[in-house]
Amino acid sequence: MLNLVWPIFIIISFSYAIFSGNLQSLNSSIFDSVESAVNLSITMLGTICLWSGIINVANNTSIIKKINKLLKPVIKFLFPEIKENKKAQNEISMNMIANILGLGNAATPLGLKAMETLQNENKNKDELSNSMIMLIVLNTASIQLIPTTIIAIRSSLGSENPTSIIVPVWIATICAGVCGVTVTKILIKCSSKKEKG
Repeated sequence: MLNLVWPIFIIISFSYAIFSGNLQSLNSSIFDSVESAVNLSITMLGTICLWSGIINVANNTSIIKKINKLLKPVIKFLFPEIKENKKAQNEISMNMIANILGLGNAATPLGLKAMETLQNENKNKDELSNSMIMLIVLNTASIQLIPTTIIAIRSSLGSENPTSIIVPVWIATICAGVCGVTVTKILIKCSSKKEKG
């Protein structure tokens, strides 16, 4: 769908610029945007490298094992289907840690790994399992304690206080997480009752 939407937006923008006589402004904004995108990418790359490195170092110590132990009750509650699957539990907890640190880009490959493991356990390959649905909801809500990516973007755009959004991010992501998990649990219970009935 997006493959259709974006070209339409681009064609409309160019057409409007030509007919309204703003082609020079369009050219200027394209080059300004390219410059901003490169600067933002460099800033983001540095931040992601830093936190990915910290996670890698932590992975080789006992810190990750301790965090996994802390998250174990949460994972058992959220993912009751994978009680015996240690690999899936570890991958989900690593994904959750990356999200908590605000590393959306680092969390994506970890989430895909976890999803692949869950799909291997899934009996009906054509439908998402309850655990897969819950993982998608958690990733979408993305509860963050340190919104690293947003702070990096605000810094690159010259914000005077890029960390001022931390408390609002806590409130927004925790509310989104709680609502998402609650609704998902209710829907899972309803669907399991329908299947039994």
